[in-house]
Amino acid sequence: MSGQLRAELEAKKARLQVRKAELEELKIQRIARRNNRLGGGGGTETAGGATSDIGTRKKELYKLVDRLLGETSDSRRHKLEQTVQPEGSVNASGTDTVPEKPLPLPHTPALVDLEQELFELPPKERVLYSKEIQTIMVELDNDSQVTNSQLQQERESAFELERKALEDEVKQLSEELERAIELEIRELSEEEKSNILVAPDFVDFVEQSTKYVHRILNDTYDFMEDYVVNTDNDVDNSEGNRVVRVCEFYDEMYTKNRSITDIDWSPKFPELSVASYSKNRATLNEPEGIVAVWNLRMVDRPEFVFYAQSDVLSVTFSPFHPNLIFGGTYSGQILLWDTRSKHLPVLKTPLSAATGHTHPVHAIRMVGTHNANNLITTSTDGLVCSWLVDMLAQPQDTLELFHTGHHKTNEVAITSLDFPDNDTSTFWVGTEEGNVYHANRYDQRAGGSKAGLNQNDVYKGHFAPITGLHFHPLSSQGSVDFSDIFLTSSVDWTVKLWRAHSLRKPSTTPRSISPLYSFDEAGDYVYDVRWHPTHPAVFGTVDGMGKFDVWNLNVNTEVPVTSTSIPSKRAINKFQWDRKEGRRAALGGSDGRLYIYDIGDLAVPHASEWSDLQKTFERMQSENGGGAGWNQRDDVRHLAGR
Repeated sequence: MSGQLRAELEAKKARLQVRKAELEELKIQRIARRNNRLGGGGGTETAGGATSDIGTRKKELYKLVDRLLGETSDSRRHKLEQTVQPEGSVNASGTDTVPEKPLPLPHTPALVDLEQELFELPPKERVLYSKEIQTIMVELDNDSQVTNSQLQQERESAFELERKALEDEVKQLSEELERAIELEIRELSEEEKSNILVAPDFVDFVEQSTKYVHRILNDTYDFMEDYVVNTDNDVDNSEGNRVVRVCEFYDEMYTKNRSITDIDWSPKFPELSVASYSKNRATLNEPEGIVAVWNLRMVDRPEFVFYAQSDVLSVTFSPFHPNLIFGGTYSGQILLWDTRSKHLPVLKTPLSAATGHTHPVHAIRMVGTHNANNLITTSTDGLVCSWLVDMLAQPQDTLELFHTGHHKTNEVAITSLDFPDNDTSTFWVGTEEGNVYHANRYDQRAGGSKAGLNQNDVYKGHFAPITGLHFHPLSSQGSVDFSDIFLTSSVDWTVKLWRAHSLRKPSTTPRSISPLYSFDEAGDYVYDVRWHPTHPAVFGTVDGMGKFDVWNLNVNTEVPVTSTSIPSKRAINKFQWDRKEGRRAALGGSDGRLYIYDIGDLAVPHASEWSDLQKTFERMQSENGGGAGWNQRDDVRHLAGR
């Protein structure tokens, strides 16, 4: 109804504007006619101009006659004027003259007789204009003028009445429209409000727009910084060697009553980190597994949230596709989420023993290059699967790890896995029994190794399940390659330093390999250990007391250079250095909070760090009674020219 009233109102307004335009045009015409009646003086000026033109022509005629007759006296000009002027004509002063008798023509001189054919030409008519002819005043009778004036007034009155009627009608319709709008504006019911709040378009709009607002509000850049004052050199550099807490991520809706099980940093966006969460046992309606992507510029809420039907135990960003996130679950499923999609996984593996894992997946790694890469996953039943990223229906390759030396079962319960840098076929695994094994994905022709677990070499040193295993990363700054050195952490409160045995000379008889060094300073379970990505001698550990320890082997091998506890004092399950500079460390607590710490200048290596670390390893090996020196080992690799 309101739409019909609005249409009628617009039509009436249009008609009113047309009528107003016609009325204004009528008024303009009336004013123009009135000005024409009052402007008669213009004709006098025209007549005067014509009279002046006639006088000028007379003078020119006089001059012509004088030249022809040779007379220049005033008397002859006077006689000619009297002859030319007709009876009843008007003189220059504008008064009537009495007609006079024409004067006799002057004496004509003798003429010579000539024979010549004559042609009779019609006389040229001469027209003289007077004032009366130029200004003719046409006067209408009074009755006609009165009639036209009355008609004009009646027409204007009719238009004015119609205009007022239209204005009254428009005003009435406007009031009716306002009343109709007021009737439509009412309080929504609870059901209508709920429908609006859960509408997909409304939810997407609020979700995206509030992210922008949160990022702006969390921007800590000082826009009022004055670069002129406070430029003294007396700056306190004590913060450079301290570990500072940057922020912590927690969301009451998603992460309450959950524990963080794994962490990773985005390979493309240094401000993004991802964390996987266990089940919330306090509620039954929430998803069992959660994966949250956090942004350093938005600490109050996660950037993305993804769901799973089981606890997510391991998670990693794809280093080749920054939008893809892989997760391993307690049920054995491998899930793939895409940040460009919604909360649910876009791909997942089937729950079948013939096509994948059926036991908890604690370790997951991406190996290869951008054009040829695989996802490697391991479960606690000793199964290792290799997957193509775009096809999770079935694994590309499967490998069952078993060891014949076990007493009760041949299965190897894998809890952690890692590959040396620039190696995609050989890997090491940590197990629940505390041993470390190395295995091959394929048969090695050069060394004679077969695919599967190496049955002869066993890295023994822990007496409880291994929680973390990490190889030393390659560095473009150093001259020595330490990529065969790896660290392990365990529930037995220790961290071990190992050197991987040469793969070019596999053992033919069973042997036990001891650790190169043991770090026994921890006072609780050590849940994770990671080498620093840029500093060769630095690594970090986290334990069950909520402590984050940073070690520097070139400074001290007995105690960490710094130790920090999180505010809750609860266990830290996982931690990960950021990929770019290694200044930030993400700590995943059992309280469901993700802590971000900055280690400052501890992440900056000096040029001599690599040579100093090599000396440290030589000293460790000599103290441990390890036969040949570090430089005489068969697999040492010096990277000269790096």
